[in-house]
Amino acid sequence: MEAKGVVVITLVVTLAVVAGVARAEGGLGLARRGSASAPTTHLHFYFHDKVSKPSPTAVRVVDPVDPSSRSFFGMINVMDDPLTEGPEPESKPMGRAQGLYMGSDQAKLGFLQAMNLVFTDGTYNGSVVTVLGRNCPFDDVREMPVIGGTGAFRFARGYAQARTHTLDIKTGDAIVEYNVYVMH
Repeated sequence: MEAKGVVVITLVVTLAVVAGVARAEGGLGLARRGSASAPTTHLHFYFHDKVSKPSPTAVRVVDPVDPSSRSFFGMINVMDDPLTEGPEPESKPMGRAQGLYMGSDQAKLGFLQAMNLVFTDGTYNGSVVTVLGRNCPFDDVREMPVIGGTGAFRFARGYAQARTHTLDIKTGDAIVEYNVYVMH
């Protein structure tokens, strides 16, 4: 239990530092807008979140406060999920979604999701887009902010839209379609 507490405290402190840096740099104000001349890139891919064995790509590191709760409040999963061009697991790889998602809503299934979209192929090989936001898996479309990036996506801002393509209720495995719009 003590190790779980350290993980949770570390996550909270990290999020507080990120928010403080964003505020200090004017990232939270409405006055700063994107430049009309900044290029906008549309990224389309499928995210494969496999929590079942064998070979899970997302693992639970902290159990929910109440194991019988449908909201999974307090649960933390760490992920290294493949990103592919199509919904089939064997379709062309584009990269990995590396990060975590945690149950942050006491009333319904709602996650705080923090992830780096690490591109490993094509034009954006080696570049990263960072997404941090609320993800409610049973909503038709979820929108999360792009808060930064590296490489070709340095100074990135924008949004990601997620739509569940398939969800296996028994295993929890999911394939999610993403459309990400990035100004950089």
